[in-house]
Amino acid sequence: MSESVGVIGAGYLGTTHAACLAELGFDVLVAETDAARVAALRAGRLPFFEPGLAALLERHTASGQLRFTTSVQELADHADVHFICVGTPQRRNGLAADTTQVRTVVESLVPRLSRTTFLIGKSTVPVGTAAELSELSRALAPPGVLVEVAWNPEFMREGHAIVDTLAPDRLVFGVASTEAEKVLRHVYASVLARDVPVVVTDLTTSELVKVGANAFLATKISFANAMAELCEATGGDVLTLTEAIGHDVRIGHRFLTPGLGFGGGCLPKDIRALMARAGELGVSEVLTFLRQVDSINMRQRRKIVEMAVEECRGDVLGRRIAVLGASFKPETDDVRDSPALSVAAQLHLHGALVSVYDPRSNTNAARLYPALHYADSVASAVTGAHLVLHLTEWAEFSRLDPVELLALVDEPRIIDGRNALDPRRWRDAGWSYRAPGRPHLNGA
Repeated sequence: MSESVGVIGAGYLGTTHAACLAELGFDVLVAETDAARVAALRAGRLPFFEPGLAALLERHTASGQLRFTTSVQELADHADVHFICVGTPQRRNGLAADTTQVRTVVESLVPRLSRTTFLIGKSTVPVGTAAELSELSRALAPPGVLVEVAWNPEFMREGHAIVDTLAPDRLVFGVASTEAEKVLRHVYASVLARDVPVVVTDLTTSELVKVGANAFLATKISFANAMAELCEATGGDVLTLTEAIGHDVRIGHRFLTPGLGFGGGCLPKDIRALMARAGELGVSEVLTFLRQVDSINMRQRRKIVEMAVEECRGDVLGRRIAVLGASFKPETDDVRDSPALSVAAQLHLHGALVSVYDPRSNTNAARLYPALHYADSVASAVTGAHLVLHLTEWAEFSRLDPVELLALVDEPRIIDGRNALDPRRWRDAGWSYRAPGRPHLNGA
């Protein structure tokens, strides 16, 4: 196959995957409908934050190995392997995923093809989508042009996307032919040379891998939060509980930390889409537990708001509350479905004077919630505060000196919504410390 590769979509997934393909030595052309975004990327400017990605983008755009275009025809002429990296957001009128962008890719690209081409999906889609796209491709392909659809689900964690792409913990190839498998093995040859596990399977199974993994992770997080509620009712310590549980090698410690819960553009959307698809297939009963997983997760946000109200003696009206964190997780500026921003907005609606600080995502957060105040430092955010909320576990926040902050606040009260701070340090410095699932720590 050619060393030229196409990528459709210059969002987070597409840009990251394209830059990593360039790093692997391919000549990469990315097609994107947003002309302004294309102009920025051509100039080597990254429109979002991902550690290490800006350097890759700058290096490979400068060399010409990574290019961006708005022309689908240019993309069709460039390569015979194209990765589909467009969004599949939750539908406005339901839980299901909206695959409009994925279908649009096929409808716009396939009629312009002139030779045998492989379309490789990376977008997270409802099971059965690849089969539908295969049928659509056959219907739209010019006479004599063979188009084959394969699926190569992405497992990138925001904040770790480059490592997850260049040194993944596994690769999944959903294929319908040995030729498609050969194509994928060629693309990832240097990765596979490092003995990365590869699972070769059918299209259907490959589509289920990503949503299955996310459903399991979401369940694990919500289980930890369910245990936190039980600890609050009984006086137990949820961190000690989850530490003990996590030593079981069948369970493990990762994603077993209780707190504010999950957010972002993947886990919430994916578990809802999986429930919706199960309903369409007539097997909704087997995934009803995911509704409870989702419910527990959303309840964590209400619980932190309730804690804040309690810490403000039953009324936050006019109280100054500092919120540390706006992104849905650290090492990203992504604020989609961010639990931290949700809590900040709810407290604002209750009449609190909310000041938000995040090391990376203030600008994105302000686009969603312009009514909130955004500070340019921790010190600025907490000055005069009656309550501090720690809601995104940035390393900067774990290094804070509670003694220094003591002189800035009106009342030394903190809610550690992520169970990530050292309660002893804060209590010894004179703070009232509170965290989900640890009722014995409430107070100073």
